[in-house]
Amino acid sequence: MRLQHWFAWSLMIAALPISATAQQPDLVSMGGHFQLDGKPIQIISGEMHYARIPREDWRARMRMARAMGLNTISTYVFWNLHEPTPGHFDFSGQQDIAEYIRIAQQEGLHVILRPGPYVCAEWELGGYPGWLLKDSTMLLRSTQPAFTAAASRWLDRLGKELVPLLANHGGPIIAVQLENEYGSFDRDKAYLAWQRDALIHAGFTGVRTYTADGDAELAAGTLPEIPAVVNFGTGEADSAFARLARFEPGQALMSGEYWAGWFDQWGGRHAHTDGARQARELEWMLAHGYSVNLYMFHGGTTPGFMNGANIDGGKYHPQTSSYDYDAPLDESGRPTPKFYTFRDIIAKYSHATPPALPATDSTGAIPSFALAPVAPLWSTLGKPVRTVHPRAMETFDQSYGYILYRTTLPTSGAQLLAVHDVRDYAQVYVDGVLQATLDRRLNRDTATITTAKAGAQLDILVENGGRVNFAKPLRGERKGITKAVTVGGAELLNWQVFTLPMAATPAPKRAPVHGAEPAFYRGEFTIDKPVDTFLDLSGWGKGTIWVNGHQLGRFWDIGPQLSEFLPAVWLHKGTNTVVVFDLMMPEQPGIAGMAKPVWK
Repeated sequence: MRLQHWFAWSLMIAALPISATAQQPDLVSMGGHFQLDGKPIQIISGEMHYARIPREDWRARMRMARAMGLNTISTYVFWNLHEPTPGHFDFSGQQDIAEYIRIAQQEGLHVILRPGPYVCAEWELGGYPGWLLKDSTMLLRSTQPAFTAAASRWLDRLGKELVPLLANHGGPIIAVQLENEYGSFDRDKAYLAWQRDALIHAGFTGVRTYTADGDAELAAGTLPEIPAVVNFGTGEADSAFARLARFEPGQALMSGEYWAGWFDQWGGRHAHTDGARQARELEWMLAHGYSVNLYMFHGGTTPGFMNGANIDGGKYHPQTSSYDYDAPLDESGRPTPKFYTFRDIIAKYSHATPPALPATDSTGAIPSFALAPVAPLWSTLGKPVRTVHPRAMETFDQSYGYILYRTTLPTSGAQLLAVHDVRDYAQVYVDGVLQATLDRRLNRDTATITTAKAGAQLDILVENGGRVNFAKPLRGERKGITKAVTVGGAELLNWQVFTLPMAATPAPKRAPVHGAEPAFYRGEFTIDKPVDTFLDLSGWGKGTIWVNGHQLGRFWDIGPQLSEFLPAVWLHKGTNTVVVFDLMMPEQPGIAGMAKPVWK
């Protein structure tokens, strides 16, 4: 999704449910409106992302989409989830996007596919794999051969999964987006032509291909033969559709993203948007016969370390794990007041009674349970890599998590430490004692440290807080310490580097934890019946949490998010295991499950 100036939601269809056996449907523009398989159709779509919803809940969310009156869902595809290391692809389990799309068809929904490879979406590096940045010459989102070779390989592999599900092969995919809001990034038509040809080579042919941009960027973001849709936010429908109509006279008009909500960033306020105004605007669009994609219909949760970030006014703003988005379905999949309002409007203009609202169990509480410290981070370090100068995380074949840089201080006393381009959050220890915190959000990359003797051990523990997902800064989003470290103006050399990706649930051997040091904590709780809940982490500092092997996301006491959604499908009757990694010592090493999310 685009992250400057409000822009849009996903495509929705107010028409009869599709048939799973329909053959050769063709979505075309006729007389200023869409036709599908020769029949008029107004697309009323909702954006939902398979990666942000537990696989076991995919079908339930689809049924809620139908119950609001949607006939289409739209989804991005996240390259970095499916190719975690070069040439190794994963379409299993939670990554089984083909099954997600098959379920949509079974539930009577069309699908709009947004394969990228760039997706934005408040997602780590806009969906690009971090390993691309190991190549110091890599130029993301360009016609550079090193980039296009990797991106083409990815699209070809994705085609094997999803081309059989195109509408012209009997599947539900009626449209495929070419790139994503490229007009907000550049105007290189050769790049767009490469993207078009790469999609064709991967087999994405025979269905409507389109581009999506903000109204001011339409000319920069498309090719002459490719139809466009327009993205915008609350209050911009009239002007955005007017500009799209001038740009493509006589064509069917559609909002590729109508932003009827917004995302949260760490240190900011929880988003609350104007639902009444959005309802009036949705009604205006449908009354004019325009098609629309609500972004988001259901946001869900950004898993693990996959949140993105923005650069705004030169400052770095990482996004939260919660992707609630103030959407019609909340983070747990329950309908909000906005859901019912939109449902009534859609029913009015589709002239159809939506399916009955599926029964949904209430979210529930879990009594507070204690967690005990298991081991400090220091006791879990593996074998280091030695390097004269500190280097970015990617050069060590690491994309996510934490990385520790260790050396010795040549002099004693109070000294000014400068970490040149720390990415993104760092804690500085001298002989194991925390002396400073550095934070890219605050442009804080220097601190005064003190040591009583020369030869003291200096540890700089750095967290990748999420790579930028919008605009050209993403091209330089290498993590860790990307340049040099100086003390008193002199560069520190001869480092030991420990990679800490935390790609699986940590299971460290027990060791004493002393005070406020980064450490792992473990606890258990017992339940009679699994229930969707929100784990209250307001007493903890900054870190991440796993439950029964599932990494829920990040927490940070600066808010606005102070809880983590824990779906019932990841719990079991009886004992459930929780592991927490916290960079700080918690105020109270306990957690309770709440029926509602906790916001600061």
